[in-house]
Amino acid sequence: MTKSPLFTPVLIGGSIIILISFAIRASFGVFQIPIADEFGWLRAEFSLAIAIQNLAWGIGQPIFGAIAERFGDRRAIILGALTYAVGLVLSSMAVTPGQHQLLEILVGFGIAGTGFGVILAVVGRAASDEHRSVALGIATAAGSAGQIVSAPLAETLLGLFPWQTVFLIFAGMVLASLFALPLLRAPEAASKAELEESMGDILGKAFRDPSFTLIFVGFFSCGYQLAFITAHFPAFVTELCGPIDPTGILAGLGVTTTSGLGALAIALIGVANIVGTITAGWLGNRFPRKYLLTLIYLGRTLAAGIFILLPITPATVIVFSIVMGALWLATVPLTSGLVAHIYGLRYMGTLYGIVFFSHQLGGFLGVWLGGWMYDLYGDYTAVWWIGVAVGALSAIVHLPIRETPLHDRKRVAVST
Repeated sequence: MTKSPLFTPVLIGGSIIILISFAIRASFGVFQIPIADEFGWLRAEFSLAIAIQNLAWGIGQPIFGAIAERFGDRRAIILGALTYAVGLVLSSMAVTPGQHQLLEILVGFGIAGTGFGVILAVVGRAASDEHRSVALGIATAAGSAGQIVSAPLAETLLGLFPWQTVFLIFAGMVLASLFALPLLRAPEAASKAELEESMGDILGKAFRDPSFTLIFVGFFSCGYQLAFITAHFPAFVTELCGPIDPTGILAGLGVTTTSGLGALAIALIGVANIVGTITAGWLGNRFPRKYLLTLIYLGRTLAAGIFILLPITPATVIVFSIVMGALWLATVPLTSGLVAHIYGLRYMGTLYGIVFFSHQLGGFLGVWLGGWMYDLYGDYTAVWWIGVAVGALSAIVHLPIRETPLHDRKRVAVST
């Protein structure tokens, strides 16, 4: 029997769209200081805009998942890209905090239509059983590949153009990603039992399953930690990191300021996460996903706790970025794979979208609390320790998850 390929047109096309979508999304932290300085806003104002973006992304994810399952994946992605581009164009004209915050709803919905929920469902259906977990890991890692270039690209463009022009350039990039759309032709990879079930049936079963609730709760801290670091870490490093040695390696690479180091840190997270996410996908085919998720959240908790206790120096920033990067999006192929494994592929997009809403609730709080507590206390210490606490909670709640597929549970119950 001919072995099915890992790299399919669907995986390649989906990875391109995610790469561009996440390259832009991950760059918003770089705009934190320039926009606040231009208008004289408090740090919490633009932080709230990014927080609303994360919340809208979470609300939009199950909606776009349902649109894809009802009207087709490609139509959902086109709608998402258009929404994303319009949100960026209108944001470039915003001059008040309220305008930015309102328009980030469009940007968040656009990310939902071009991000993990829709794309991973397409990739999951197109992949064979033996390659599904790794394929999900590769598609997720594409988001990290975008993150590698996002902050340095935004920094470079901001050195050449006003931030408003950079937003317009990003809108053009989102629309350009639609050239990969013809590659996304995925089969309906669902069992006969799944095809006979309605969306209402499977949603009802998932909502009654305690394991679905645990997955939902556990994904909260992932969103909190990632969104907080993406939005605030460049500013955190700029303001708190010790000076860069003018004769050291970083200076030799052209990184001479702490703001440049902050942008580099986001890129390093992306580099490390490519390896970490693909490795997580590979391990997900060989070990129980719930235990792998527990280990990832435990590792994040320890890394964040140790980092904040040590002096903030260029060396600790680099080490933390690499360690956190290896664990960054490693949760996504495991969580999406867990949803597909337990509840099937037919409505994976909608179910993962619901779980992802918890991720974005965490993202909303991480970004907004970061800005609010910074304005209140003058630093990020309190909100950082909240992230450590919720990470520890996620490590614990994954342990009781029942990883057996729902249909197999029925058969076991009947046979006994």
